[in-house]
Amino acid sequence: MTDRALDLLRRVFGHPDFRGPQRAIVEHVAAGGDALVLMPTGGGKSLCYQLPALLRDGCGVVVSPLIALMQDQVEALRQLGVRAAFLNSTLDAQTAFDTERAVLASELDLLYVAPERLLTARFLSLLDRARVALFAIDEAHCVSQWGHDFRPEYRQLTVLHERWPDVPRIALTATADGPTREEIAERLGLTEARRFVSSFDRPNIRYRVVPKHNGVRQLLDFLDEHRGESGIVYAFSRRRVEEVAAALVEAGLDAVPYHAGMDAATRAANQRRFLQDDGVVVVATIAFGMGIDKPDVRFVAHIDLPKSVEGYYQETGRAGRDGGPAEAWLCFGLGDMVGLRQLIVQGEAPEERKRVELQKLDALLGYCETTACRRQALLHFFGEPHPGGCGNCDNCLEPPQTWDATEAARKALSCVYRTGQRFGVGHLIDVLRGERTGKVQQFGHEALSTFGIGTDLDLRQWRGVFRQLVALGLLDVDHERYGALRLTAAAAPVLRGERPLRLRAELRRPRTRRDRAGHANTFHLSAEEQARFDALRAWRARLAREQNVPAYVIFHDSTLHAIAEADPQSRRELARIPGIGGSKLDRYGDEVLQALDAVRV
Repeated sequence: MTDRALDLLRRVFGHPDFRGPQRAIVEHVAAGGDALVLMPTGGGKSLCYQLPALLRDGCGVVVSPLIALMQDQVEALRQLGVRAAFLNSTLDAQTAFDTERAVLASELDLLYVAPERLLTARFLSLLDRARVALFAIDEAHCVSQWGHDFRPEYRQLTVLHERWPDVPRIALTATADGPTREEIAERLGLTEARRFVSSFDRPNIRYRVVPKHNGVRQLLDFLDEHRGESGIVYAFSRRRVEEVAAALVEAGLDAVPYHAGMDAATRAANQRRFLQDDGVVVVATIAFGMGIDKPDVRFVAHIDLPKSVEGYYQETGRAGRDGGPAEAWLCFGLGDMVGLRQLIVQGEAPEERKRVELQKLDALLGYCETTACRRQALLHFFGEPHPGGCGNCDNCLEPPQTWDATEAARKALSCVYRTGQRFGVGHLIDVLRGERTGKVQQFGHEALSTFGIGTDLDLRQWRGVFRQLVALGLLDVDHERYGALRLTAAAAPVLRGERPLRLRAELRRPRTRRDRAGHANTFHLSAEEQARFDALRAWRARLAREQNVPAYVIFHDSTLHAIAEADPQSRRELARIPGIGGSKLDRYGDEVLQALDAVRV
């Protein structure tokens, strides 16, 4: 089995060898075993079911939650010469009928289908009459009610094991903490399945978190470091998406919005532009992302706070799938924290779910406020130890300063108490700084003992104090009073001076050009190699537009880099480059060599 699998890996996919646990997973599933696979985005999950489907008799059925995802994966497989198809609502009746006929005639190696269609009587009957090689359940975290992408249809996929007990199943996800893993296994009937858990670390991604002061301005400063690169900006709401996208366009960036409130045609066109063209920035809600396989996304920015560490990890994992340097930038403020808490508490979800969501938000706030290595904190959430000192996050590259904030915290907490625990942070800072605003005078707060006792700190510093006091659980948000702050039991020792407190200093850091030397797998090209790479990229872009496919399904950037460095003179030399299988060599080999020849002239 190993020799056959390795031969297919090299001949079809163009990879010289397996990575990490891929070999063990492929052999296990190809031999008929069930598997639960947890592997980070970009780790090569797809091969773990695609290769066994090619090794086994019959057609591999892949359950995929998004139409765009299955279409791109099928197109990528067809480019490799693999007989792949999908069944979804975009197909006309004749094409759907032809696809079903191909399944029954054993003319397909892989069939992608949404869970909603798989569960229909018609499709289940089709599978009863077909030869099924395996079932692959992609994005398996969708089964978890505590997950960030919950899809109720995934709960019904136990029918696969009940109806076809002898067909192996493989469930895969890039994002699942301990409880979510157990729920996946239980809900999908995979408690006896062999588990393969890879490291969640993405060493090529640089993590950076900044306190929010002027979010759009801060985002523009960040994007100035990434001019001409493809990236994703996540915003909290549809309105926010439109506002941010407009600001980026006004600043001269090639940016497009994406959210569920847009008409389907515009939304699809914007996604296609992002996938096919180089250097496009998409500003989106979380409606955009799951299944985005574009490998050369150089950054993912959050201008607003996500809801959980899982969601954050999943979204940042869309950067740097090709192994090249990438950056995850997060801008958050007290308003984000208050707004998300209010959204959770005032929602219609059961109390147990609210409790879990608040715990997940608190875990994310802990990550944002940590002064330790961010990679260590992030991996700890998924139960993976890390020694810290990763050298590729802001806290490791620029260790944060802390200060003895005990007295400042006591002033802030006392001000909350003296004003009746009825006001938000803006008013509290006005009282502390002695600002005689209309609101301060309306409530007579200029007569309080806390009025004017905080003039030693500026607005930015006080916002930092209050934000960190909320994150530390010393202050809570009163959602009945529109985000007013109130004391928690944990505040008492600080107020009494029994507990010292050190907080992160709120500093204005000078803008500097990023240093990519510390990134793993950085692509370094000479002038001649860069010219070849640019020529190949232009050729690929033209071809992608002609075929109406994402550029990366033709060749990944990493493959183009390897070609540019090797400068092959013949098809034989070109065939030695990773990422070029037999089908792509036959299809594109001569054109690649011609593009290289044109640069040499």
